[in-house]
Formats: sequence, structure tokens, C-alpha cells
Amino acid sequence: MHTNKYECDILIIGSGLAALSQALKIADDFSSQKIKITLMTKDSIKMTNSAMAQGGIAAVSEPNDSFESHIQDTMTAGAGLNDIEAVRNVITQAPDRIQDLKKWGVQFDDDISREGGHSARRIFHFEDQTGAEIQRKLLQKVTEHPSITIFENTFAIDLIVNKQADPHFIGKTQIIGVYALDKTTNQVNVFSAKTTILATGGAGKVYLYTSNWSGATGDGIAMAYRAGARIANLEFMQFHPTCLYHNESRNFLITEAMRGEGGELITADGTPFMKKYHPLGSLAPRDIVARSIDAEMKKSGAVCVYLDITHKPADFIQSHFPTIYQKCLEFGIDITKQPIPVVPAAHYLCGGVLADINGKTDLDGLYAIGEVSCTGLHGANRLASNSLLECLAMSHNASREIQKNWVQTEASFKLSKSPKPWKKPEQTNSDEMIVITHMWDEIRRMMWNYVGIVRSTKRLERAQHRMQNILEEVKEYYSHMKIHSDILELRNIAIVADLTVQCALKRKQSIGIHYSLDYPPEDPQKASIDLQNTILLRGIL
Repeated sequence: MHTNKYECDILIIGSGLAALSQALKIADDFSSQKIKITLMTKDSIKMTNSAMAQGGIAAVSEPNDSFESHIQDTMTAGAGLNDIEAVRNVITQAPDRIQDLKKWGVQFDDDISREGGHSARRIFHFEDQTGAEIQRKLLQKVTEHPSITIFENTFAIDLIVNKQADPHFIGKTQIIGVYALDKTTNQVNVFSAKTTILATGGAGKVYLYTSNWSGATGDGIAMAYRAGARIANLEFMQFHPTCLYHNESRNFLITEAMRGEGGELITADGTPFMKKYHPLGSLAPRDIVARSIDAEMKKSGAVCVYLDITHKPADFIQSHFPTIYQKCLEFGIDITKQPIPVVPAAHYLCGGVLADINGKTDLDGLYAIGEVSCTGLHGANRLASNSLLECLAMSHNASREIQKNWVQTEASFKLSKSPKPWKKPEQTNSDEMIVITHMWDEIRRMMWNYVGIVRSTKRLERAQHRMQNILEEVKEYYSHMKIHSDILELRNIAIVADLTVQCALKRKQSIGIHYSLDYPPEDPQKASIDLQNTILLRGIL
């Protein structure tokens, strides 16, 4: 197979807010130098979770609010497992990051909204399509920038470790680029880079029901693990309480801002139920709301619950939630007159590649920012609208860190040998592709049933046993079949699913999103005792 080689200074893998803001930040910080930035995405650059974000970005701005209040809300939602320094770093720079967005042309509505878990109004938003507005404006800036080259439909397969390029190399382990599949030509190419940044997002598609886009398959986590980076806290998959329940819509999110504006969760007979689970009612933290909905559904046998905002004026609903209003109307639901059928769905991963708040991982030359990373910001459960903020803050920090160490980075990179060309089988048995689809479905159903909102040790052990067999099968297909994006995604979700089960089994307590029937929640007074991250390390392949 012919292999092309592309060289750049900075390689960014991803196309959401973390990736786009990272590209713009680095281009700005290195404006006095001639630097080549490559942005790689496995699909269209418009396909990303960030573009689907409805709610907004949390930042202190009101006179009656404070950084300390926002920090405390974040720590409370995270059940105290947060890294306080990471939390403080991100929260205190939030107003400046909002200004960055405005500088890049992003518009926000005049009203500041409130969401679950927040003690004040601090959510900057654009209607109910904040992510789409940000994606549009930043994408325009990125595509116009002369220092940034975009490779679409280019699937990063594996990180390249300097010791793989040169088995006799004695120095420090360093990432020097990636092998990537050009999905248009089905050719695997080498991308050589002095610094590689994972901004690949989360892993919602590891679960059967999710609010995520179809490409959220945990690629960055799986790649980093295979290369030898530590992975942490994958047991903390946040389930968003309110996804639209409809046969023709599997991943449409009903923003938490609707509950912030008075939306009430009710049963089929119209009875509100959240107050009996938490004093904040429908505005309780997401993990509590998701478990409460799950409990109500199991108790009654109902397939969903309902979110009711019909008590608000119709013009208020249509102006504040135009996207949700129109989407529901397509399915025959007039939300000004009818409650919305909703169910929980896998939404946001609070664990990931272990990194500091600047995005630095265990491996030289490799950074991880945004949802793919685990910095301690979210702890055991993410506070609403801290996710887009995390992308902005980490891209800002990472750019400064990369610039500070650039001379040393260049010197280390010069010691590395060029990566070897890619070698893989050329033939594919078309009959086997249907098996790939079946295995994908089996993993996602197993994760939903055994590693879902409420877990038990027995369920997790069953999942672990099945995953051992699946991983062997996936390894066989990957080793002997011609490279294909479906196989790459299957390989990645299988690894992330297995790591998630391992993390969940190591967590001998119910805390935040991780709720085990075998470990009832501790007394709140003891909740901060012996809180540790669950960390997994494979070692360099």
C-alpha cells in the first residue's frame, strides 16, 4: 500500500470547540513564528458534539454571583472528587474565555439563564443552539486562517511512538504523529508532528442510547491507552436526564435550560415527582435527576417520563427554545400545549486521558483537551455548561504551555527517526462486515444493560467476561481484514467499553454518576474520605 507522509508542527485531532479554539489560540500565540497547524477530523468538520450543544457556557457575570459560588457548585456536583486547583483555574478564567468567543464573532442572547446545580444565573447562550452558533463562527475563522490546514474524512488510527520508529532509541517516550486512514481513497498515511493534541471528544456511542453524534466512539481515549498513557475515571459516564423519547429520534437532547426556566418533570398522570428525591426538584444535579427518572420508570413500568413547560406563555417557549419547539413539532408534539416524553441517555464522559489542566499527558508530545481528557475539573459528575467552558480554558492553557516549551519540543523531535510506512492486509471478506455491525450492537446493548445508570457487581462481572471474548474477536478482525472505518470504530468502542467496566469494578463506592446497588451511598459527612481516581495503565505497545 502506498503511503503519503505529511509534516506539520502541531497536529490537532478533532473538530469540535476544543479543536477549533485550540487551532485559533495556537495560531495567535505563535503569530510571530512560521508554524504549520494541521486539523484532522474523521468525518466532515461540521460533524461534532459541540455543534449539538443547546444550553450554553457557564461564566460568572452577575453582581450577586461570585467565582467562589461557581467553584462550590462545581465541587458539589462533582461529589468532592474534583481537583480544586483545576476547578479554580477554569472557573476564574471563564469571563475572559467568553470575551474570546465574542472576539471571534460569537453572539449571545442578552438574558443569562440558569441550569440545574447552579446557584445563580450564569449561562451564556444563543437561543437553544449555542453550540451551533459557536461552531459556525469559529469554523469560519479556522478555514480562513493561512496557518491552518484541514484534513476532513481522515481517521486517526494510532499514535506513533518514537520507540516504534526506532526500537534502539534510549531517550524519553515521545509521540511524533499518527497513522491515519483517508476514507476517500482508503489509503493510510503518516502525519508527522512535533506536538499532537487529542480533541476527539467523548464516547457516548459506547452506549445504546445517547445524545452524542454517531462518531463519538472514544477514539482518542483508545489511541492514548494503546500508546501507554494513563486513563482515569471512565466509570463516570454522565447520563443526561432528558432526551426526547420518540421512535424516529434517538439522540435529540432537551436542554437543561428548559428546567432552568421552570420546566417540571412529571409522570404520565401529570404528577411532579422530583421533590421527593431532592430539595432542588427538577433542578437537582444531573446524576440525581437521571437516577430518579430511572427509578420512576422501573417502579411504574413506564417507557418514559415527561417534561412539562406548558404553564409558560407560548411566545416565551417559542423564543427561548425555537430549535426544540420545531423539532418536537416535526413529531407531532406541540410543547406549548403538551409535555415532552423524555428518557435519560449517555451524554458526557467525566473521565478520559489523564492530563493536567494544561492538557499535558504522561507522554511527551501528546496533549489531551476537552471531553477526551480527565483533569479533575468535573470530579464524579459534571456541572451543567462547564463542558464548553472546559474546551476554551484548556485550549488557552495548552497553547501557552506549548509555546513555553517549544524550543525543547523541537530539539527532542529532531532526535526521532521517521515513522515506518503502514502495513496491513489488502483484502476484505465482505461477508464479515455484517459481523462487525452485530458486534457493535452487542457492545452497546451490554453497556446499557450492565453498566448503565444503576449498576451491580454481578452485572459488571458479566460485562467483563463478555468483553474479554469480544476483544479477542475484534483483535482477530482488525489484524486480518483490510482497514475500514467501521472496524476502527469497533476496535475503539470495544477498548473503551472494557476500560469502563474495569474502572467501574475498581470503584468500591457509590459516588456521583457511579451508582452501585452493592455500595449504598455513604453518609454525606464521610463522602470526602478516601476519594481517589480510578487509574488504568496498559504500557506502551
